[in-house]
Amino acid sequence: MEQLLDLIKDSEFCTAFTGAGVSTFSGIQDFRGENGIYRNKKIDADKIFSLDYFLKDPSYYYHNSKEFIYNIHTLQPSIVHRTLAAMEARGILKAVITQNIDMLHQRAGTANIVELHGTPAEHYCMNCGNTYSFDEISEIVCKDILPICDICGGTVKPRITFFGEMLPEGALEEAFELARKTDLMIVLGSTLVVQPAASVPALAVRSGAKLVIVNDMPTPLDHMAVLRCKDLEEVCTFLGVQLFAE
Repeated sequence: MEQLLDLIKDSEFCTAFTGAGVSTFSGIQDFRGENGIYRNKKIDADKIFSLDYFLKDPSYYYHNSKEFIYNIHTLQPSIVHRTLAAMEARGILKAVITQNIDMLHQRAGTANIVELHGTPAEHYCMNCGNTYSFDEISEIVCKDILPICDICGGTVKPRITFFGEMLPEGALEEAFELARKTDLMIVLGSTLVVQPAASVPALAVRSGAKLVIVNDMPTPLDHMAVLRCKDLEEVCTFLGVQLFAE
């Protein structure tokens, strides 16, 4: 903890890279953790975010993602989200690069965010291109109704990157640019197995940055890290006390 604090204080361009683990404290399941979505035998996690399957049956996505995407307005940012937002507000943290699609970093107050896997903030008709807000679609989905375009009846899709789609235009390039600039990247709550997102911390190390990983499971980049911690809550509680004490 003290070593991490020293690294942050010595850093001139600190960035964070976050995964699903940072939102578990808000009540959202992660993907590959002990109680993650991939361990839920009632659903096929690969189908939920498969573009091919969505085109066949969009109801599978909407029905099975309702509890961890479309009820997000009932949840609160976690201690991790709040700590990162406070670090940014104090000028300690320059940016957050996230794999998450839950918009909790924004709700916590973080301004400079790169959303590698898109966002459900906007939905669009795959036929005519008409757009809808998250609130509009959430209201429909939470009533167990399949959203369709009210102009042409086409399939409505969130601007989330599904398997089989390219990442949002410019997002990966922006993340790579930050990775080249940063001198300290702190990975929080990510197993770093989903590519190409997981290549961002690796690029940071190759560009001369120090890497810190805070995750309760091993990652493929553990050998690159100068520090490795397991307990997200403990780390963020410590940083909150040490960095923001009056």
